Amino acid sequence: MPHRPDEVSQRVIALFAAINRRYAHESESAAAGHGLTPLQAKALQAALEPTPMRKVAEQLGAEPSNLTPVVDRLEARGLVERSPSPDDRRVKVVAATEEGRTVAADLRARMPFAADPLQALDPAQRAALGDLLQLIADTRP
Repeated sequence: MPHRPDEVSQRVIALFAAINRRYAHESESAAAGHGLTPLQAKALQAALEPTPMRKVAEQLGAEPSNLTPVVDRLEARGLVERSPSPDDRRVKVVAATEEGRTVAADLRARMPFAADPLQALDPAQRAALGDLLQLIADTRP
């Protein structure tokens, strides 16, 4: 029979879920305000500086081939442009256009919680939380 978490653990798990829902709701709402999906909005944010498509995919936790249609849609909207890397022409670089940077700034303004969900914590609390979460992330089943 699986181990049932104690009351404190259940509370913490519920809080993780509530934070995730709040983050997702805010991100989805901000993206929808521009006719974007949350993934498109994240890709746009990742392309504020010229960035290789592979690196954008890594930042989003996506396969590079799955990112191509996302960038295609952003490019069709005039929010990003693709070009060959000056260092290696086989590598495609994606960069936000001026309009894309304007949209990205508005997205950030519409997502105060998602932009800094740890704002209520002081630096020592952030560090402690980071250490505790690292312990959880490093725990093997």
